[in-house]
Parts: sequence; structure tokens; C-alpha cells
Amino acid sequence: MKHTSAIFQDIDQIRIADSCEELKKASENEHVNVHAWSHPPYPGEQVDPDYLPEIRSLGFWDITKSQTWGLGSHCNEGIEFSFLLGGKVEFGVSQHIQELKSGQVAITRPWQFHQIGNPDLSPSKLFWLILDVKVRRPNQAWQWPDWVLLSPQELNQLTSLLRHNEQAIWDTNSEVFGILKKFTDLIENEQPENNQTKLKLYSNELLLALLHLLISKKPSIDSHLSTSERVVEMFLDALKDHIDEDWTLENMAKQCGLSRSQFASYCKVITNMTPVQYLNHCRFQTATKMLVEQPEMNIGEIANACGFKSLAYFSARFQKLRGCSPKNYRHGTSED
Repeated sequence: MKHTSAIFQDIDQIRIADSCEELKKASENEHVNVHAWSHPPYPGEQVDPDYLPEIRSLGFWDITKSQTWGLGSHCNEGIEFSFLLGGKVEFGVSQHIQELKSGQVAITRPWQFHQIGNPDLSPSKLFWLILDVKVRRPNQAWQWPDWVLLSPQELNQLTSLLRHNEQAIWDTNSEVFGILKKFTDLIENEQPENNQTKLKLYSNELLLALLHLLISKKPSIDSHLSTSERVVEMFLDALKDHIDEDWTLENMAKQCGLSRSQFASYCKVITNMTPVQYLNHCRFQTATKMLVEQPEMNIGEIANACGFKSLAYFSARFQKLRGCSPKNYRHGTSED
């Protein structure tokens, strides 16, 4: 099956930071003007591994004509700040599409799926900064770079504001835009070498300005977003896109960083099912849909694609749940 959602399994294999391939191609074909300093796999001028490794990528694009591409649903290992300096773009988080307008910033948490363009991009100038805070699951503590100069109290407040609310798009102000002008001038006119101090300084100015901005907005705080229960919710939500894998209670719990009993308890609260019951529920829901929507696949192929190792088991369980065989269900009859 096609894997379209990330899941907490061997993070380097499945939940992989996006490499912005479409942006790279557009830049190479001179369809968009890109200025960026980045660590692999991000686009732009590549910097040394020890060059401010927490700043995974920063830069801006300048698009003057409508494009035939966009950045589909993807995630990054760090906090991503996307400031629109001109034009407008469609920006989506959790399948909710909004218009990002000039003067606004979109903020996404580490590993939070988002998209830019729906599906294509319109003329726009967008600045981005991806800052890695060493998070691989939502319930892990954020580790800010040691060069961030905000006080412990300010960092705790900024972390809470960024981590515990679902609002992605915010209006900015002239102070933020002044700092972004420093960034864009630096990236466009200078080289990464010998500019680490300026990047640290501008990054600190930006974080402090964003802290003051978010405080003034008084966002709704939801501490649930960083709990173990939230980790399990995200895992279960993504599980339907990975039902063909050989899941056990042990390896499901492991991917959430929990014991088997903890994982099972959260699963019961969230779904009112045991983990195995929920997994089978997802498998049968998908198989039922595929029987109708993918007539080119035979029943054995569907069973295998949905994680059933035995066609006989799948057919027997389907008969019990639906009151008819998979074949008759496909053809709209209820009796053999």
C-alpha cells in the first residue's frame, strides 16, 4: 500500500524530513529564484555539518509567475517558521487549508504534517527557517540550541506557546519584518562562512519578537498536544496507512515509547478497543472499501495489501462481520 502518513516506526526510515524536491527542481529549471543556506537534504547552498547544525535550513523563494507545482503534505524534524513577505499561498495543516497572506507567519511543530500550495503555488515571496529542537515524538522535551539567549522563563513560555496550540497562521508586525529583512539581505548578498554570529543574533531577535507577538495574541493553550496520549492518538491515526505491516502489541507500543500496558490503556481510552481489535478494524475498513473501489485487484491481493497473511482467515472473518463473502460483497449480493 502507498504510505502517505508518518508513523512512529524507526524514525529514520518512515518519518523522514522532507527534502523539498519540487522546490529543488523548480530552482534548477529557473522557474523560481531561491536563496538558502541548508544542511542536507534541504535545498540551497550546502553548509558544513558543524555549521549551526540546529538551523537545518533557512532561506527564501521569490516566485513571480504561477507555478505548476507545490509542496504537498510533508514534515520536518524541527520547528518551521514560514513568513510570507509578498503575495499569497495556500497553506494546509492537518488537511485544513487556509490562505497565508503577506505579513503572516505559519508555524508548524516538529514532525507536524503541512503543505504549501493547493496543489500549485501562486506568485509569492516566502522566507523559511527550520530550527531543530531534537524532538522525535510529541511528548519529548524540546532542546533549544545552547546559543539561544532567551532566559529559562522566556524559553519555557515560548515552548509552551509553540507546542500547545493548534493555530498555525499568525499576523506579524513591523518588528518581525525588520528582522526578516536582515536575514534575506544576509542570505542574498553574503556567504555562510564567517556569518554564524549574525545568524545567531538574528535568530535570537526573531525568537524574542515571536515570543512577544504570541503573548499579545493570547492563544488557547492545550497541554494535551504534548502528552503520551497524544502520541498514541497520532500513531493510531496514521496506522490506517500502514496496515500491511506486521504489527504486534509490542512493536506498536515501542514506536510510541511506551510499555505494552501503557499503550493498550491509552488505546482503550481513545478507541474503546484493544490495539489488536483496532488494527483489525482498520484492516477490515480498508479492505471493504478496496473491494468496491479497486475492482482490478483480486481478493487475495486485497487481503495481502491490508495485512492479512491468510486469504482463508480474511474470508472467514469478513463473512462473520459482514454476513457475506468478500466476493459477494464486491458484487452487491448478500448470500452465497
